Amino acid sequence: MIVENEIKTKKGAKILIETLKNLGVDTVFGYPGGIVLDLYNELYDCHDIKHVLVRHEQSAVHAAEGYARVCGKCGVVLVTSGPGATNTVSGIMNAYLDGYPLIVLTGQVIKGLIGKNAFQEADICDITKSCTKKTYQITSADDICSTLQDAMKTAMSGKKGPVVVDLVKDIFSQDVEVKDFQPIQSAVSSSLTLDNIISRITSSKRPVIVSGGGVKHSGAETELFEFTKKSNIPVVDTMMGLGTYPQDDENYFGMIGIFGDKAANQLIKDSDLIISLGARFNDRITCMFKDVNLSEKFVQVDINPDEISKNITASDFAVADIKQVLDILKCGVRIDFSQWLADAAVLKSLNIQNKKTTNMLHSFEVIRKIDEFTKNKDVIFTSEVGQHQLWAAKNLTLDKDRQILMSGGSGTMGFGFPAAIGAAVANPDKDIICIAGDGSFQMGLHELATCVDYNLNLKIMILNNGYLGMVRQLQEKLCNRRYSQTKISNPDFLTLAQSYGLNAIRVSSSDEIDDALTKAFEAHGTFIVDFVVEPMELL
Repeated sequence: MIVENEIKTKKGAKILIETLKNLGVDTVFGYPGGIVLDLYNELYDCHDIKHVLVRHEQSAVHAAEGYARVCGKCGVVLVTSGPGATNTVSGIMNAYLDGYPLIVLTGQVIKGLIGKNAFQEADICDITKSCTKKTYQITSADDICSTLQDAMKTAMSGKKGPVVVDLVKDIFSQDVEVKDFQPIQSAVSSSLTLDNIISRITSSKRPVIVSGGGVKHSGAETELFEFTKKSNIPVVDTMMGLGTYPQDDENYFGMIGIFGDKAANQLIKDSDLIISLGARFNDRITCMFKDVNLSEKFVQVDINPDEISKNITASDFAVADIKQVLDILKCGVRIDFSQWLADAAVLKSLNIQNKKTTNMLHSFEVIRKIDEFTKNKDVIFTSEVGQHQLWAAKNLTLDKDRQILMSGGSGTMGFGFPAAIGAAVANPDKDIICIAGDGSFQMGLHELATCVDYNLNLKIMILNNGYLGMVRQLQEKLCNRRYSQTKISNPDFLTLAQSYGLNAIRVSSSDEIDDALTKAFEAHGTFIVDFVVEPMELL
């Protein structure tokens, strides 16, 4: 007997996976556990969503962020409850401070046990409230679709960032009425007026553009280049803005901040107008300008209203998408600052030229060789955190098509390698190059297993100095060379690679670099190059 108008239902676990698929999710980075087995059971039958099994939940979040950074989609993470959830916190904070979209799905104990210190219970929503755009806890399967839609919208709108969706175990087995998926309509952007900012630029004599991570988030690199070349305004960038403007162009003066270029910092001081495009101007930058009143010449553009005047009071500002702003400025600003650009060019002589202090291999020459070797290759760089990160920032030639993924606001050691995994998953045909210190690499070296499992085309360049280099450098300057707990032991990275079935080579002199790089790039798959470098090298 056929019953008309019979209500069709599906289990919550199936609805959740189908909703992810409908939202355009094609990849999930995760680590299974008992609470979320119903979801993994549904993933088994879902051929439209690829699951990447990592070896640690923090790596899952960094990999999802690397994936999001290079393909523009929202990264998705799936972990179990308790320690599975809490292991994601460092990765969530990293994505929050640098502004990249993630949905982190965490398992949770059954509803009746919440708050009773049940096995593997953690209040992940409260734990992550300060480092997410929003947290959600789904306690009824009826809310799965609408909550995930709102989570995706929140993660991807405005200044992008991570959200946590905590999934109470009960919902996976609950029956849900099947309804047609109704996508959320995006709001139509309003008109934008920039008369005040155009007037400020037109009346200035020595303007400078500061390109931050917001330019990259907006995809406004082309618009920035076109506006800059039309107006001939000098450009500097923040660490998160590296590559948003071609670094081999005459208008580019370098990176600002405590570890930035002298020319770039001096340009900020000499300017009479600072046009900040998606740059946060945190303490790592403002500490260089304590003797300068930045506020009176600070014009700020940011899509996030909370960033306006947060660190420096802006004399004029626009809360808007940077790409839209640059399109308007390109038409509205009709002044050519070629003379100011020519006058400022002399500042480039201030930049320090690295010199070898011993006969050992130096990190800066390794990076320059890597830069030269990859000039005509389709590559994406990632970096761990430490001295090697700043040598990469100073010695790689970057632009919008030749980018580097770095941890900026959080400075997370252990970010670069799993971020490279995410980039490699998103771009299997590109060479992904991870530049790592020996200390940072050891925070995630277990992910070599992930590289093997998915046959990832990833080249790992370890600058091996036997120290926590950045800390050692600070101890030299601030602690009278009392090197407490900074000299580290390392595994034999070649033997380590061999234990995973991977190829590796060790380099200890300059004349070995080209041959090592040739071998690394001729081999498809993951390849480690262990560069033994001068341990006392300074930035």
